[in-house]
Amino acid sequence: MTTKIHQAVDGHGRPLAMVLTGGQRNDGAMLADVLGEIHVPRVGPGRTRTRPDAVIADRAYATGVIRRQLRRRGIKAVIPDKRDQIAARKRRGSQGGRPPALDTDAYRGRNVIERFFALAKQWRGIATRYDKLAITYRAGITLCAILTWTRLLKGTP
Repeated sequence: MTTKIHQAVDGHGRPLAMVLTGGQRNDGAMLADVLGEIHVPRVGPGRTRTRPDAVIADRAYATGVIRRQLRRRGIKAVIPDKRDQIAARKRRGSQGGRPPALDTDAYRGRNVIERFFALAKQWRGIATRYDKLAITYRAGITLCAILTWTRLLKGTP
């Protein structure tokens, strides 16, 4: 009955990848699919870039599975710990292990994805989800992404 957008954007708020799922789908479970959709062509010769430097995400992505997945791909995880994980680590004392590092300066850039969603929800059809078919909904989101790219690239040759 509902739809959820899983989106990846670059540091300037330009959309790089999008996966559309049912509303009950877990965000963390779709991270691999979203990262698999990223293909950024290079300016010169060479393969397209498929691996971001870092993934900046909220606490919903703070699981060991996701951190291991990012580490295996060589991607820096900028994800704060959940409060219950911090409490459990403190309760266990020295057996709790070392907390994962968090680059607080990089984490401040997480609002870029929130701003993109706020921009996308300016479109009534996306915000209210009037479309009956997921393909039409995805088309509206894709059109919004295209317009975002053209607006940001307007001054480039």
